[in-house]
Amino acid sequence: MTAFRTLLLSLSFALAAFAFAPPASAGDPVIDAAIAAGEVGERIDGYLGVVGTADAATVRKVQDINNRRRAVYEQTAKDNNTTVQIVAQLAGEKQIAKLEAGQFYMDASGVWQRK
Repeated sequence: MTAFRTLLLSLSFALAAFAFAPPASAGDPVIDAAIAAGEVGERIDGYLGVVGTADAATVRKVQDINNRRRAVYEQTAKDNNTTVQIVAQLAGEKQIAKLEAGQFYMDASGVWQRK
């Protein structure tokens, strides 16, 4: 039980950076506009997703951000001796909690919801 608590504590500290970091799209006008228009939202698995349809430039930006997130999740998982999926899930929960009213997120059942 102590090892489990240590793991959770380590993950909490590692993921605290997500709580204080600006959103991954900060300063990217394509993604900021897509989020405001309801075309892009946060997924519970820690990645961005296209809510309905989006143009090719937006899809490329979403993929780029998701690749950068995955790299961070992989390093965090390695540093904390856990899985990328656990890190990504915790990060997804934090990102969804930071959304503003009216923005979209995908819940655990795979359905897009408006906050």
